Amino acid sequence: MTGEAPGARTLLVTGPGGDGASTVAAATALAAARAGRSTLLLSQEPAGRLAALLDTVPPAWPEEPVELAGGPAVARIDAAGRFRAGVLAAQRHARPALDALGAGVLDDDELTELPGAAPLALLHALRTAHAAGRWSLVVVDLPPVTEAIRALALPGQLRRYLRRLLPPERQTARALRPLVAQLLGVPLPAQSLYETADRWDGELAVLERLFESPGTAVRLVIDPTERSAAQARAARAGLALHGLGVEALIANRLLPAGSAAPLLADLAAGQRAVLDAFGRATGLTAPHPLPHLGRPVRPEDLAELPLPPLGEPGAAVVAEPTVEDRLATDGLLVWHLPLPGATRDDLDLVRRGDELVVTTGPFRRALPLPAALRRCTVAGAAFTDAAELAVRFAPDPDRWPDRALAGVPRAD
Repeated sequence: MTGEAPGARTLLVTGPGGDGASTVAAATALAAARAGRSTLLLSQEPAGRLAALLDTVPPAWPEEPVELAGGPAVARIDAAGRFRAGVLAAQRHARPALDALGAGVLDDDELTELPGAAPLALLHALRTAHAAGRWSLVVVDLPPVTEAIRALALPGQLRRYLRRLLPPERQTARALRPLVAQLLGVPLPAQSLYETADRWDGELAVLERLFESPGTAVRLVIDPTERSAAQARAARAGLALHGLGVEALIANRLLPAGSAAPLLADLAAGQRAVLDAFGRATGLTAPHPLPHLGRPVRPEDLAELPLPPLGEPGAAVVAEPTVEDRLATDGLLVWHLPLPGATRDDLDLVRRGDELVVTTGPFRRALPLPAALRRCTVAGAAFTDAAELAVRFAPDPDRWPDRALAGVPRAD
């Protein structure tokens, strides 16, 4: 299933955990479906919890989408089931070799999913949903935001590993491979290995384009507490590092201001103080409020939640890195990387060849350097008051002896 990035809107809903993100995702999908949009909700919630939230009890919750009357289609992402099915299929494919070795086989009821199965199942479900071409909006109920960002970053990371381990430019023409292997005295990787890597690269590239598309955005749900806000602040920096825009910040379970009860008034004031501090640190200064209902959310409440309207594609603007030309004044080029929500103590960076590996909190990304900066050396870095990582580059005399400025990008 390779090809161009799918054209449907994708709304990724997540939060620090325990903040009501699954409820917001379900309510968002329901509102979109009732507004006439063909909508699919993808969720990893346990089957019982998902059925209770949507007030439906299908005979068995399959991985294939189930159309709800008057609502969206819903598909539950079953990571354990997909892992078992994958292992059993691989065993069937390799059965002749296993029999020749006298190896035993694993049965379905003894298989337990391994770490990493859940994000792979999520990516597979998202890719399959878009490839089907049946929905104009796909709402994804993501795991807690730290896990979610790592899952969304996985396609780019895996593509980078494939390129490093099996560089396409090092493939030898098929007719010359035996000769080259003889000359080198070592076996070359089988052509089938490169073909498999190319196929994986194509699949991963589709997901990368999907996450980079203007039609993809994040709804970040937080409970306005110090714990939730601290985790969401670090996540905001991680989202920016990976080029994911926040379409809406949703402040869940807000207490009404101006209560006559002193305790409630103090709690409400504390919530708003947390939101104000969060906005100053992350640039998300207009949170959309959802009221505290005073009880657990019921299925009948979903349609009544005052959710923000869906933004147009591209509404969640992601600030792109820019190169500032200061050669004439300081002899430097400065690469500005916007990282709202980051803190100086959580930042780290290292130059590796033509990449800059940037770390903010628990998140890390290898960023390819613009062409002009590849001919420079790193001269220093600072985290500015504008929440930007400003990395200074000096032209390398051995690679840029005349400091020619042709083609050097400039900041707007």
